[in-house]
Amino acid sequence: MDGKNRKDIYPGLEVEIILKKDQRSGKLTRGIVANLLTSAAYHSRGIKVRLEDGQIGRVAAITEDN
Repeated sequence: MDGKNRKDIYPGLEVEIILKKDQRSGKLTRGIVANLLTSAAYHSRGIKVRLEDGQIGRVAAITEDN
């Protein structure tokens, strides 16, 4: 599942994000969502989130299967 719809993402969910510095390389960072920073219901490049470790990026993939 991609991370473009806000309704699919919630605190505590394990996701892979693309950090701003990694946008060119496409390197993914895995972590647990702490906060959702995008208020829109949909974003074409992915919903922006803050991970529990403080890193901020756009959700590229949801790794948890629920």
